[in-house]
Amino acid sequence: MPCKDSSGELTEMARKILAVMADGVPLNEVAEKTGLPLYRIRSAARELAEAGLAQQKNETYVATEAGRAAMATASGRA
Repeated sequence: MPCKDSSGELTEMARKILAVMADGVPLNEVAEKTGLPLYRIRSAARELAEAGLAQQKNETYVATEAGRAAMATASGRA
């Protein structure tokens, strides 16, 4: 479940997840707010963290500056 498409842009799912992560929330809350299953959220969170777009802080995940910039760029193209 890639968080970026073949052109390197964030997928719609990744944008939704990062938007919720902007405030730093536990993954179960990300699942509740996005309506996506928790197993997908966990997988996406790992992928976003590996890409430097999110980071884990204690029990929560939060969008990084790079993640916020990627969301802003994606919003400008939508």
